[in-house]
Amino acid sequence: MNPVDTDCAIDAEDIAAIEDTVRRFVRTEVKPHLDTWEEAGEFPRSLYTRAAELGWLAMGYPEELGGTPAPWSLRNAMTIALARHGGSGGLMASLFSHNIGLPPVVRHGSAALQQQVIPDVLAGRKISALAITEPGGGTDVSALKTTARRDGDDYVVDGEKVFITSGVRADWLTVAVRTDLQNKGPLGISMLMVPGDAVGLSRSPLKKMGWLCSDTAQIRFDGVRVPVSNLVGEEGSGFKIILTNFNGERLSMSAMALGFSECCYDEALGWAQQRKTFGTALVDHQVIRHKLMDMKMRIESTRAWLNAVSERADAGDRGDKSAKGAEFPAGPPQGELAPSGGSDPRSGGAWGPSTVAQVCLLKNHATQTMQFCADQGVQILGGMGFMRGTACERIYREVKVMMIGGGAEEIMKELASRQLGI
Repeated sequence: MNPVDTDCAIDAEDIAAIEDTVRRFVRTEVKPHLDTWEEAGEFPRSLYTRAAELGWLAMGYPEELGGTPAPWSLRNAMTIALARHGGSGGLMASLFSHNIGLPPVVRHGSAALQQQVIPDVLAGRKISALAITEPGGGTDVSALKTTARRDGDDYVVDGEKVFITSGVRADWLTVAVRTDLQNKGPLGISMLMVPGDAVGLSRSPLKKMGWLCSDTAQIRFDGVRVPVSNLVGEEGSGFKIILTNFNGERLSMSAMALGFSECCYDEALGWAQQRKTFGTALVDHQVIRHKLMDMKMRIESTRAWLNAVSERADAGDRGDKSAKGAEFPAGPPQGELAPSGGSDPRSGGAWGPSTVAQVCLLKNHATQTMQFCADQGVQILGGMGFMRGTACERIYREVKVMMIGGGAEEIMKELASRQLGI
């Protein structure tokens, strides 16, 4: 992929080129192996290197750190195409877990820490993950219990994290910890970069309903020593860092949900055209055509909304007069389960209230579209839709994590209403 500056216009040829690359990549390097990876619960680490060679891991990151500047319109095109033609949320969740793990380091890490962590990840040599959610916690990040006690030039970390995407294999973990042990609220939280091979760190793989080829872990920290130089930003700034990590993530999740919706539509249409019932093709029945059109309506409305919000994001939120660098307000950090795209490392989360509201509502609309299309796709495929190996079956199992990850529907509605002053 040729580097694309965020200030350059992206035309149809750019989009077509990346879509064609994705199709060929999926056909030759994903589809022949996907069922095996699903059974194994992971895909080969070599796939990170291939994605890096294609320029996908580096999209949207600063050039001085090995990145390739790229606007949302291009990044979303890649996300949609990979979801549409690959049909695997698990693949995308782990392959792009760095997009929720690295942005805090890009925005707030020291120059030395950035050079230590980011280039290897963008080159596919290392894997990055975000570790926030704790057992018994989740949405209430301000109450997290994992501690990091200062001891000379180190922090000593003790605690537990859960539902961590890429947590089994991650070489770098961006971890939310409580550095002020006397402050039980949000101002006591900081962010640390913890090496995956640190002494005292242990991981247990978790079994899931979907995203089977994405490794997901429960992680324990038992007296893990981390250099003070691995602190991301200042002590006590962790909660604010966490909350600015979700705007772009939710936008990318919307693009991903759109791609999966199209995947279900494509498979359902293909099946309906070749499947014969009562002596005629399934698609010749009015009820089937209407189901397909119901899917299409939702897909196209999602696409239009996604494009509109992406244009505003690429314009630097200039359409939101109230932005003025406003930080992203409190919302539910479910981001460890959230896949492709991540926050925009360039924006610092500085999107205005109306754009934040739009992203929250778009994320709900897009995942509801995905839910509808997965359900209708399985219905059209009939018995075959219940069988492993069909995209509709796999996506049907993956719908709920998309509706919960990155912020559950109920929280998205509440956050949007607050941004709109309602």
